[in-house]
Amino acid sequence: MELETLVSWLLFSATLLWFFFLATKTQSKSLKPPSSTTNTTIPKSYPIFGSVFSFAANFHRRVQWISDILQTTPSSTFILHRAFGSRQVFTANPLVVQHVLKTNFPCYRKGLTLNRSVGDFLGNGIFNADGETWKFQRQISSHEFNAKSLRKFIKTVVDVELSDRLLPILSEASKNQTILPDFQDILQRFTFDNICIIAFGFDPEYLLSSLPETAFAKAFDDGTLISSLRFNAAVPLIWKVKKILNIGTERRLKEAVSEVRGLASRIVREKKKELLEKSALESVDLLSRFLSSGHSDESFVIDIVISCILLFQWILKKQLTTTFYQTGL
Repeated sequence: MELETLVSWLLFSATLLWFFFLATKTQSKSLKPPSSTTNTTIPKSYPIFGSVFSFAANFHRRVQWISDILQTTPSSTFILHRAFGSRQVFTANPLVVQHVLKTNFPCYRKGLTLNRSVGDFLGNGIFNADGETWKFQRQISSHEFNAKSLRKFIKTVVDVELSDRLLPILSEASKNQTILPDFQDILQRFTFDNICIIAFGFDPEYLLSSLPETAFAKAFDDGTLISSLRFNAAVPLIWKVKKILNIGTERRLKEAVSEVRGLASRIVREKKKELLEKSALESVDLLSRFLSSGHSDESFVIDIVISCILLFQWILKKQLTTTFYQTGL
């Protein structure tokens, strides 16, 4: 029975792929070079397939394409219909953002599409949770992040990483008049070391002068990227079939999740042991604070900390990039 189901899925996906490539080929003939003045309208939606054909044809410029659509809609908001009834809301209207994320936040759930796409990597963390689970995690996180000792610890960690690792690399490049091959990678390493120390009390030493590759950092990057590709996939059925067959990017995602959560589990167990052996909390990293406040469920704590790494990584990298561009460095 399982073999028959798998064969049916493969036949259906092959048919869907044929329509996909046919639509892409047809629409690519009429595509114009991207420009801010493109007269783009809301894509037509078809039964079952939704707007997958338009989405696929513009996948290589999807950000510009969505921006063009938003500029042509009076409310600066539109709904993109995905295959099998899934929908995404895009908006550039501040009032809509306020309505969804603040005024009526409980009414707008993240839903199955996001949950299935990023759930393997993020588990039931705050980015992927809804309802009471989200509310509970937000209360815990806001309480811990507001702690004065944690804020001081974050400042100390960032200062040390900046003075001992980032600035020496930049100074050496300036002194020798050499060009850094990938400055974005340097910032990525800087933020990753900071976040791991703040979240786990664990230093991956990713920003050493030799710029080494570390299994945990590579696995975290792969997990983030592949989960994002899942969510933005024109035809989600493709990655679902690959997951069943355990091939390609889905096999790599499985390995990345195992690496990240495996190391996180070991760190959680070591922290628990450390807290049991000591009468007072000496470390103020996020994991220690969560465990010492009574939240000892390993899977729950790992989900929260991985989400925190992702959040901090995005915030720090964005702030650093903006700072360096503004100062001309």
